[in-house]
Amino acid sequence: MKQNLLILFIMLASTGFAQQNVGIFHLNKDIGAPKKEGFAAYDKNTQEYTLKGAGYNIWFGRDEFRYLFNKIKGDFILTANFAFEGVGVDPHRKIGWMVRESEEDNAAHCSAVLHGDGLTVLQWRVLQGALMRDPQDEIFATKPNYEILQLERVGKRIIFRAAHPREPLQEIGSTEMEFQDEVLAGLVICSHNPDVVETAKIWNVRIDQPVDKDYNPGREGWIGCRLETMNVFDGKRKVIFEKPSRFEAPNWMPDGDKLLFNMNGSLYKIPTDGGDLEKLNTDFADQINNDHGISFDGKLLAISHSREGEGGRGSSVYVLPLEGGTPQEITNAVPSYWHGWAPNNKEVVYVARRNGVPVYNIYKNSIKGGKEVALTDNKPGEHVDGCEYSPDGKYIYYNGSQSGTMQIWRMKPDGSEKEQITFDEYNDWFPHISPDGKWMVMISFPPTIDVNAHPSYKRVMLRLIPVNGGVPKVIAYMYGGQGTINVPSWSPDSQHIAFVSNSSK
Repeated sequence: MKQNLLILFIMLASTGFAQQNVGIFHLNKDIGAPKKEGFAAYDKNTQEYTLKGAGYNIWFGRDEFRYLFNKIKGDFILTANFAFEGVGVDPHRKIGWMVRESEEDNAAHCSAVLHGDGLTVLQWRVLQGALMRDPQDEIFATKPNYEILQLERVGKRIIFRAAHPREPLQEIGSTEMEFQDEVLAGLVICSHNPDVVETAKIWNVRIDQPVDKDYNPGREGWIGCRLETMNVFDGKRKVIFEKPSRFEAPNWMPDGDKLLFNMNGSLYKIPTDGGDLEKLNTDFADQINNDHGISFDGKLLAISHSREGEGGRGSSVYVLPLEGGTPQEITNAVPSYWHGWAPNNKEVVYVARRNGVPVYNIYKNSIKGGKEVALTDNKPGEHVDGCEYSPDGKYIYYNGSQSGTMQIWRMKPDGSEKEQITFDEYNDWFPHISPDGKWMVMISFPPTIDVNAHPSYKRVMLRLIPVNGGVPKVIAYMYGGQGTINVPSWSPDSQHIAFVSNSSK
């Protein structure tokens, strides 16, 4: 009797363990009863996944593979970096994303996979039990060895995009699937050999559920946010804080151990590895928006707070001690949005509209107040934003649309010698210069976005470029936009940045 109870206990414990979450995934199992058992694990410190699996194939009328997945309703975007471990046995071993109708081995599915020989392909089974056909049920990428794979569901349409490291995502192809609303979606590995278990590492795993096209945050509320940090040189990201509502725009604190971000009109600090939030004392300022930042000497904090002013209620720029205190107003006229400190810690730059003209320009002023100095003189239809000094004080970088596309520019601190830095089809916003003065990171919106808009909830990129110009390199693919990286967010050692990404679930 005792022995039977012990066996039952072990079985229950094993079952319970198998159902434990693995990172962001709730379900983890072999599909199709492979000869050898697969495995999935998650490293909380690196936020990387290890996926092991066998299986004869994912093809013909049935499949065998290891699956790490969730049940998801509606539209979604699946993005991750993939790499096999070792040289492997069969060149057709495969890893990637799969959307599947059920756990049955012959279920309808659509898979975006990287093969062991570098082949990258979108493959699908239209109906349960149907035989997959070559080439009718697949789309091949023209290039091999993609590392970043993205699978998006938009209604019936399944879209496969992929990228090599540092490159923009390229659309490989798409197909239409008559899936039910709730599907299985997750990571897959198949060895293409029943007697072999293959291993892969997967990182920067994100499942984003976008909003509808007619989504109105004012009516329906803000969607969820993730506070992330990333090493800009190896591209590895970590989520340190999540919330099913709005927060924005992290600054890296001078000690390198905490981040500062705005939420619900106030500012909060959080350790860079995650942990308890600490509200910063900003006295009366309880309508702080996503334009705030820390002086070069680490002593002062500039904020943009909405109050009643000339022309009505609007954002005005204030300065207070970094440890907290009573803000002192710098700009009396509204709207004014802070964006940069001068290296002398005595001046700030900001964007503002003045005299009833619906055009934003860049202004400079002393933190003691006084007469502001206009550094740009934009024409109707032109726009500027994101003004920020280089650490040596030689330039002010900013984004401007005077070329017809929103690009990154720079000028001398007196507004002279304006020079365009970026030249491509993307709409680039919010240039942030690394503390060592060598690099600039920016957020890039797709060409389909209005040239003067930086909306929330879009597929965007973060890109890295030398401060003097060059070819931008993509360092992050995400769902975000407004509030993602509006303010200076570099770590003091010029190795990391912090930002906010979004998802409705």
